[in-house]
Amino acid sequence: MTYTENLWLYFTLLFGIIIVPGMDMLFVLANSLTGGRRRGMAATAGIMAGGAVHSIYGAVGVGILASLLPSLFNPLLFLGAAYMIWIGFTLIRSSITVDTVGEGSVRSGWRAFRQGAITCLINPKAYLFMLAVYPQFLKPVYGPIWLQGLIMGTMTLATQFAIYGAVALTASRSRTLLISNPGATIVVGRAAGALLIAVSLLTAWHGWKMAA
Repeated sequence: MTYTENLWLYFTLLFGIIIVPGMDMLFVLANSLTGGRRRGMAATAGIMAGGAVHSIYGAVGVGILASLLPSLFNPLLFLGAAYMIWIGFTLIRSSITVDTVGEGSVRSGWRAFRQGAITCLINPKAYLFMLAVYPQFLKPVYGPIWLQGLIMGTMTLATQFAIYGAVALTASRSRTLLISNPGATIVVGRAAGALLIAVSLLTAWHGWKMAA
């Protein structure tokens, strides 16, 4: 697998995760509906700030592991892949729907930014997720871990901006799509689950080949 193919796999996994309606998307949507596009974009920026910290945490953790405990690198890769496969099966078995979108709980762009960042930063599942995902794609064979982490972090922020920013700019239509078409959100969730399983299996297989 080339480095470019590796990045495409990461983007596929990343897009599938972010596109699934969840707390971050609903937070952006709620602030956009009650405070306009400006507040929606501020909420998006806050989530991106939290995502940047998670990316740094994941890259640093993998970098330390690769340099100090290289023998644990592949086991962590396989454990991360297994965890993502489990999430994928959970998404496939679930029926994600959005019944209502409440009002935003903040009144200014700065508060929307701050709340978005804090909510993202205090979510322990996000840290666990990054530790599960990054070992599948950050590999010493592709060059300096810090540079790979910077590229993947930039891709994460760009994807968050594209998806959540689109929700903020098209709040009314996004609300109608999410609430009035429950079948569509179910399909998105299950398709994302299938993507997670496929990508995780592929990265685990590639890691096994490299270790063999």
